[in-house]
Amino acid sequence: MTSVHLLHAGYAGDRVASSVVLVRDGDALIVVDPGMVADRSRILDPLAALGVAAEAVTHVTLSHHHPDHTINVALFPNAEVVDFWARYVGDQWLDHDGDGYRVAPRSQLWLTPGHTEEDMTLIVEADDAVYAMTHLWWRGDRTPAEDPLAWDQAQIDRHRERVLAVADVVIPGHGEPFRVNR
Repeated sequence: MTSVHLLHAGYAGDRVASSVVLVRDGDALIVVDPGMVADRSRILDPLAALGVAAEAVTHVTLSHHHPDHTINVALFPNAEVVDFWARYVGDQWLDHDGDGYRVAPRSQLWLTPGHTEEDMTLIVEADDAVYAMTHLWWRGDRTPAEDPLAWDQAQIDRHRERVLAVADVVIPGHGEPFRVNR
């Protein structure tokens, strides 16, 4: 069974919080972007409602290294942390295969630089849809069209096309999910 659960829909404006997601993929419990939120209960309470203790989380994936996406990583003491570059367990830095690396059987990392040089997208082939957790878009309404903090907007545009070709649902960095219409 593979499922995706939005724990917290992020926002950006006068305040900022990341979209935080739980992925169940076989035995893997993956939290995506446990960054800034108004209160840690905004992550932990929805997780508990799904029957998942913070200690049970097996992986944390980071779309990029900005604090608004990373600041609450330590809530998950037993998790392997995965970013664009490697996997981290305790004091070990473990390389992975980069683009296409499988975090779990149906959860794959795609390198998608553009917002920053180290962006990645998690593509999950869930039972109900293919999901993309990404910072290629800020919000569910796809605004702003151009990333105001882009390291390389042209790369963002290329990676958006790649993601839209496979995803049914996109969960952007700071907002509600949106459905992809083909």
